[in-house]
Amino acid sequence: EAVGQEFRPAKVGDSFGPTWETCWFKVELSIPPAWVGREVHFIWESDGEGMVWRDAQPVQGLTKEGEKTSYILTSSLKETEPHSLTLYVELACNGLFGAGKGSMIAPPDPDRRFTLSKAELVVFNRDVYELLVDLEILLDMAKLLGEENQRSFQAMYAANQMVNVCDVKDPSTFSAARDLAAAIFSQRNGESQHTIHAVGHCHIDSAWLWPYEETVRKCARSWVTVVRLMEGNPELTFACSQLSLASVLWQAQQFEWVRSWYPGLYAQIQDFVAKGQFIPVGGTWVEMDGNLPSGESMVRQFLQGQRFFQEQFGRICSEFWLPDTFGYSAQLPQLMRGCGIRRFLTQKLSWNLVNTFPHHTFFWEGIDGSRVLTHFPPGDSYGMHGRVEEMLKTVNNRDKGRVNHSAFLFGFGDGGGGPTQKMLDRMKRMSDTDGLPKVEISTPDRLFSVLEKESSQLCTWVGELFLELHNGTYTTQAQIKKGNRECERILHDVEVLSTLALARGSAFQYPASQLQRLWRLLLLNQFHDVLPGSCIQLVVEDALQYYAEIRRAGARLQEEAVRSLCGELLQPKAGSAEGTLVLNTLPWERTEVISRTGPAGTQTLALVTVPSMGYAIVKEPLLPPQPVSVRKQEDGSIAMENGVIAVCLDAMGRLTSLRLAGSERESIPDGCCANQFALFDDVPLYWDAWDVMDYHLETRKPVTTLLKPLEITLAGGLRGSASFSLQVGESSTLTQEIILDATCPYLRFLTQVEWKEAHKFLKVEFPVQVRSTNTTYEIQFGHLQRPTHWNTSWDWARFEVWAHKWLDLSEHGFGVALLNDCKYGASAHRNVLSLSL
Repeated sequence: EAVGQEFRPAKVGDSFGPTWETCWFKVELSIPPAWVGREVHFIWESDGEGMVWRDAQPVQGLTKEGEKTSYILTSSLKETEPHSLTLYVELACNGLFGAGKGSMIAPPDPDRRFTLSKAELVVFNRDVYELLVDLEILLDMAKLLGEENQRSFQAMYAANQMVNVCDVKDPSTFSAARDLAAAIFSQRNGESQHTIHAVGHCHIDSAWLWPYEETVRKCARSWVTVVRLMEGNPELTFACSQLSLASVLWQAQQFEWVRSWYPGLYAQIQDFVAKGQFIPVGGTWVEMDGNLPSGESMVRQFLQGQRFFQEQFGRICSEFWLPDTFGYSAQLPQLMRGCGIRRFLTQKLSWNLVNTFPHHTFFWEGIDGSRVLTHFPPGDSYGMHGRVEEMLKTVNNRDKGRVNHSAFLFGFGDGGGGPTQKMLDRMKRMSDTDGLPKVEISTPDRLFSVLEKESSQLCTWVGELFLELHNGTYTTQAQIKKGNRECERILHDVEVLSTLALARGSAFQYPASQLQRLWRLLLLNQFHDVLPGSCIQLVVEDALQYYAEIRRAGARLQEEAVRSLCGELLQPKAGSAEGTLVLNTLPWERTEVISRTGPAGTQTLALVTVPSMGYAIVKEPLLPPQPVSVRKQEDGSIAMENGVIAVCLDAMGRLTSLRLAGSERESIPDGCCANQFALFDDVPLYWDAWDVMDYHLETRKPVTTLLKPLEITLAGGLRGSASFSLQVGESSTLTQEIILDATCPYLRFLTQVEWKEAHKFLKVEFPVQVRSTNTTYEIQFGHLQRPTHWNTSWDWARFEVWAHKWLDLSEHGFGVALLNDCKYGASAHRNVLSLSL
């Protein structure tokens, strides 16, 4: 398509755009005959990301920020080779990290222009390049090994001699200078030296500061560059983990993109997978957030990922690779083991703001006792460059003495890029050089295999791996959080109803392919910069569209399953009273008040009982043992009671009393109010969408500006309710309806906020008359306890935590739980339960 376009002349200094546009360049080259025998490169420098195409195939990524600005035309030009050729360069009008206006994480500048700063045909002097790499390594050894280390002096004097020997005008002196460096590099280590396992890596965020669509091209640019490197460096291994800097690991979604859009490149990748150089690792569909997806979603991440790897590469992954998400649920070890994975690699806890995590290599134990061997690369990065300084940092493994091997992930990442030739050349010189750790190009399997042999003295960490940073990602972008929870529920219900329909033996066709498509959309949105909300607005819009598609298609599939399952019941029968079909997709019998549409289209309430995972036709609704009573007091407060619980609300909608009927136990402490909204300043140190800092707690302001006082909206019977409105901050409004249903053991709060604040944080607080040193939070397929006190730095670093559908503060024989249907951020300090809105 691009080749067939009309091209106009372009020159160095021209600018192109705006942001997110694509420009194609037709580059006609003519190599001078005098360059026969020389190494010839095509140089291209721009602040946009580029890709070289040759013979209708991608052959090289070009990214100035990723130190990839040349395409090797020939390593030694032959007379018989064609000296004239045509290339095409595809220029994306965005940088490696998007197009932020003023800073990397600022919203993109939609009108930015991207400039072509260099386009040249050059002779590359390989001898000079090698000499410079030699000098770089020696000088770093001299500077970094320390004055007490004789090797630093040996390196310094060798570099000094090289300068003396080398005459830059006489290339014949270069080899003697290089021999001096080789003498240092060839002096070997002892057997006890720490071994570094270097693995190529290219972390590519599936969406972050750029939209999903651009990630497809980032994958192609990065991976075609890796393929070129592998052709010239057969020892190179590359772990491709979905969105990250990985040389050996990959996430399935990105593989699928490349397979669909770049079949020629994908075929080359498959060849290198077969050779053991391109190594699929990761095991999940995308590098998902490690906290917020439900247990079933996490299982589906592994199911879809492992199934893809099995089908495409004939094997499943034995390592879970998740280097860049914002904490790791205590349920993950059990899920990993259940999905055939016994090894785990990340490094994100090196970002902890308060406490230094005490281990680099250890066993991680989940809530059921499942354990996985876990390794954090001691260099605290997944984007190393192969420098001496990084090697020395990697040796500082906090578990040294217990293990003698560490991972070293090298290559540009986050926005893609991957390894470079210079990184490989640096490490070749350090492979076994006295004074430095041993460096070998390795694989994740080789690393973990040797760690397993050394694991007898490793320590065990029990429970969650909580990241002491980015706590705001539990709450940022409320619509994305709500979409995730709703779509998880929709897909659950569709599968339950479709399975029941199939089990009845009817002609029902289980919608497997449709469900897989919808699950993959949901799983894609659980990527660790999308579900957390730490992405640009373009990505948010894409994500909300995917949720809308899941809702739309899910409703259709649900209706089809219900018609197959209950078709006969839906047919009206002569002389029979009209009934309502009510379904229950949860695994326990439920008696609840529902709203149903009457013959005239009016909404009426009914109390119904529906069996576990079943349905019922409701003709004559049940009568409640005790109807809901609603009374307004003289002071404007409202009391509601249903025979199970009794509550009292003041004129601002705050809960002043909550009791179990027949009990004298009051849940709200004297002088306190629950359902208290509070507004906090939210001005983090840097990561705006990601962070809320502990000092925000010092800025608490109760929301007290009443727009509409509490009024009764339903007077009782099957349902009682009252509503009110508040002004929040300068420009926002909050409306809430508080509902008590007959026989219901809980009070419901339907809350709607029109949010127009900037750098503010809204929470709702529930002080309760319960004393416990721990609060229990729901997580995937289980629960977790966290302290309600701040005795230690590890405790107070959890000032804002995540939970799924509930948190519970209980003492012996009594407790209060706070439930939600679309929130994840929460906290519990002393006796106050808070939900972040």
